[in-house]
Amino acid sequence: VKLAESGGGSVEAGGSLRLSCAPSTLTIGRYSMAWFRQAPGKEREGIASLDCDGTTSYADSVKGRFTISKDSAENTLFLEINGLKLEDTAIYYCAARYVCGYGLRFSYDYWGQGTQVTVSS
Repeated sequence: VKLAESGGGSVEAGGSLRLSCAPSTLTIGRYSMAWFRQAPGKEREGIASLDCDGTTSYADSVKGRFTISKDSAENTLFLEINGLKLEDTAIYYCAARYVCGYGLRFSYDYWGQGTQVTVSS
């Protein structure tokens, strides 16, 4: 299974981005999907999940600014990021888990290579 992220880049604070994740050989609706990020010098954190039944969950740090969604026809996962802050600078990873439920809890099985998001003032 390969997960290919795209859409990262350098953006000024307050701007927006849309990240995409296109998995190979798995159907998004049959897996729990999530976005994680890792900022320089910090541990990786889960920020948004989309479960098999469509339930979403978000980390408190991104609630109200980030939106996770999918396009089933394109089998693509998205992360809409609005109101970017300097502290959103990180590598963003897409992840998939065969077991449904549990949101951002517990480990994920498959990971992408990540896409860099850099926010400047």
